[in-house]
Amino acid sequence: MVKNLFSLLYSRQTSILSGAFIIMVTLMLSKVLGLIRDRLLAHVFSPDKIDIFWAAFSLPDLVFQIVILGALSVAFIPVFTEHYENKGEKDAFEMARVILNIFLGLFGLATILIYILAQPIIINFIAPGFTFDKQLQVISLTRVILLGQVILVFGSFFIGILQSFQRFVIPSLAPLFYNLGIIIGIVFLSRSYGIMGAAWGVVLGALMHALVQLPLIWSLGFRFKFPPKFFHPGVRELIKLMSVRTLGLAAEQINEKVGIALASLASIGSVTYLTFAQHLQVVPIGLFGATLAQAALPVLSAERARGKIEEFKVTILTTFHQILFLALPATVILIVIRIPVVRLIFGASQFNWEATVLTGATLAYLSIGLTAQAVSLLLVRGFYALKDTKTPVIVSLIVVILNIILSIFFVVILKFDVWSIGLANSISALLSGILLFWTLHLKVGKFNLRVVLVPFLKMIMATVIMGMALYIPIKLLDQVIIDTTRTINLLVLTGASSIFALSVYILLVKFLDVRELVTYVELFKRLGEFRAKLKSKEILPETV
Repeated sequence: MVKNLFSLLYSRQTSILSGAFIIMVTLMLSKVLGLIRDRLLAHVFSPDKIDIFWAAFSLPDLVFQIVILGALSVAFIPVFTEHYENKGEKDAFEMARVILNIFLGLFGLATILIYILAQPIIINFIAPGFTFDKQLQVISLTRVILLGQVILVFGSFFIGILQSFQRFVIPSLAPLFYNLGIIIGIVFLSRSYGIMGAAWGVVLGALMHALVQLPLIWSLGFRFKFPPKFFHPGVRELIKLMSVRTLGLAAEQINEKVGIALASLASIGSVTYLTFAQHLQVVPIGLFGATLAQAALPVLSAERARGKIEEFKVTILTTFHQILFLALPATVILIVIRIPVVRLIFGASQFNWEATVLTGATLAYLSIGLTAQAVSLLLVRGFYALKDTKTPVIVSLIVVILNIILSIFFVVILKFDVWSIGLANSISALLSGILLFWTLHLKVGKFNLRVVLVPFLKMIMATVIMGMALYIPIKLLDQVIIDTTRTINLLVLTGASSIFALSVYILLVKFLDVRELVTYVELFKRLGEFRAKLKSKEILPETV
């Protein structure tokens, strides 16, 4: 059994859906741990204290996203895959080592500068609405979290290599360990160090994130070598790919930080309300958008490298509809049952009814753009597989400018509460999805729009009816039958209504002959066969 478990962990996922399913299951576990982390924060600390923790995350995350994630999440995989396909394993690993050395140096330099300049940046840009005492606490936590982000560079780099080899299990488990480290910090260090204990948990989580991937990286043949080298022809190609992408990432990160800054001005605790709502909204985006998009990128990159543009188009559209099939009902469910979900996840002694309502309203407005955000993750990776980073960045800049203008207008001019930041985000996300799809449509020689729209409209119809089927029992049971002040009753209400609504959705898409239902049914059948093989000890690593 142990041997079979290791076979599963080290196995190669050869199709997009099998890879996506592996990512989805492990990501779900990670998201559950992330929500447990948030629940513990809400239980141990008041919203104004949690504000300090999330504000402290902003600056290190900004630098990490711009310097590291832009290269490793999207530019690295296409370049590494092409070098591995055309020049062999030795050259690909040599390039990978050089890239790691370069970006460690860049991030180390950025970390030193941030450590020195943290005070003026945080006081003037990150948390301008905080009191001076809270700003000083943000500065202290920021400097600790920076250490964790340095360690996280290694883990993110490992993920890029493993996903290039279509190994998705271990890299998908890494974020789970990251969240586990933060939870350990909250549970065991908060009594002695207060909110600083959560910051030290970030450092522990980053260390665990890297270490859990090291054995598989080693088994694939990657080795650290000294003295370090800082030149390889492939680096120039990667920098060319990521240079424009870095501009887009910088814009997106500035957009997020503007949201946090505006939330700090809106009201006490609003940074926490916005952050918690975003954490709930990104669960389905991560499960149904990021997983399929991540699994599709190596396949799309390989198809582009071999010049198979028609197969590329089929892969994009197939994955596009698979994301829609899952993301559309998730959107409606989050909007309709927003308050019960917030109460279940964050309902703690320190999180009162006002906090619940504001978080729920923010979640509802954020969820309007959920499906567009999930689909955009795939479309962006389609451009990256084509080695076009310019188009998604131009779209991103347009959308970010719109989002910032709308957010400032809503919060500063109209004096709306934190939920309006969610509304601005959704309007921008919808525009982003439309622009990305249309520009990719033109770039690949046009999709068959009938093939695109017919399944989409069928799923929209099923989703609308499902939403009504969910709303009615929620209202009736809440007001007439079930006392939802008790957690168990709230859980029953939420679970029973959601299962009923999803059953309605499945029956409708079956009646409307939506092909994606058959696709997922076949996937579950294959998983059942795989489980049977696992039990009978017949598992082969390459068959997952």
